[in-house]
Amino acid sequence: MGDGFNLLTIIKGVSMYRRGRQRDFVNDFLPPTLSEFKKTFGEDFKLFNQLLSPVMLSTLKNGNIVRGLAGVPDKGPVLFVGYHQLLAMEVPALVEGFLREKKTILRAAAHQVFFVGNYEILRQELSLFDWFSAFGAVPVSPINTYKMFERNEFVLLYPGGVREALHRKGEAYKLFWPDQPEFVRMAARFGVTVVPFGCVGEDDFVEIVLDYNDQKNIPYLKDAIKSFNEDFKGLIRDTVKGDDGNQVLHLPAVLPKVPGRLYFLFGKPIEMKGMDNVLTDRKKANEVYLQIESEVENVVSYLKRKRKEDPYRSITRRALYHATQDPSTQVPTFEP
Repeated sequence: MGDGFNLLTIIKGVSMYRRGRQRDFVNDFLPPTLSEFKKTFGEDFKLFNQLLSPVMLSTLKNGNIVRGLAGVPDKGPVLFVGYHQLLAMEVPALVEGFLREKKTILRAAAHQVFFVGNYEILRQELSLFDWFSAFGAVPVSPINTYKMFERNEFVLLYPGGVREALHRKGEAYKLFWPDQPEFVRMAARFGVTVVPFGCVGEDDFVEIVLDYNDQKNIPYLKDAIKSFNEDFKGLIRDTVKGDDGNQVLHLPAVLPKVPGRLYFLFGKPIEMKGMDNVLTDRKKANEVYLQIESEVENVVSYLKRKRKEDPYRSITRRALYHATQDPSTQVPTFEP
């Protein structure tokens, strides 16, 4: 009976709503309402967003880089493929940015661990995680990707997955992509537009003090990590060989820094329509895959270089700017 409590929002947030006997994460999804959007990004994530102060840039067809999402297609299906920041700190900003500017849901293809076993129980107990499902996240799988492409959705994919989001010390901005270019073939089959993108800023917000390599040498933490991962033996990806493919779930210990700023750049869209040779020629599919991976690395390098030119990279400068401007005014950044 309390003010602000919405039962439908709770049902959607804990993934309990379904239209049939079986839960279908793609087709059972109900878009968030305006009130849900305002509560999530106007209250729950408001301070977080102010600290990040995200800058979004996109690339037009002529190659020019502009601020905003003008270079991003207006209609799906579109597949956004990019680098995963530490602890996935960029995802809320991405979801909010697309809703504000493009008026569309960016549906994240997330690791299965968010939807099964102990972690699902944890999500149902902590309302902080409700936004994850309420704003369209689905378990990453070929069938769910297939369904979203059929529905002309905007799909967010991180090939590096948990390995990138929970990377070790000294691995910031390093890609950990698998050797299998399956998403390229599926994109070609549906004529999807692929948009490579990069994001930088994690190293301006936190510093890793205890990574997985440290924690596995501490008996108590080693046992806790092993116990938590028992649920997910069949879900750990092994397509990246050696330690680089180790996606053991754990929580890196981090120390906060004086906040910097988060930067996104969406590269030039790659039209997959008409690339039928990708479906049958594995070598060609791998060439496109490597092209996308290389573009993501180039975008990340560009942002790391250009952010040094941003006079408002520091939170102090941004605070002073807000003190003299309307609170809704967009804080300037570097010239692309």
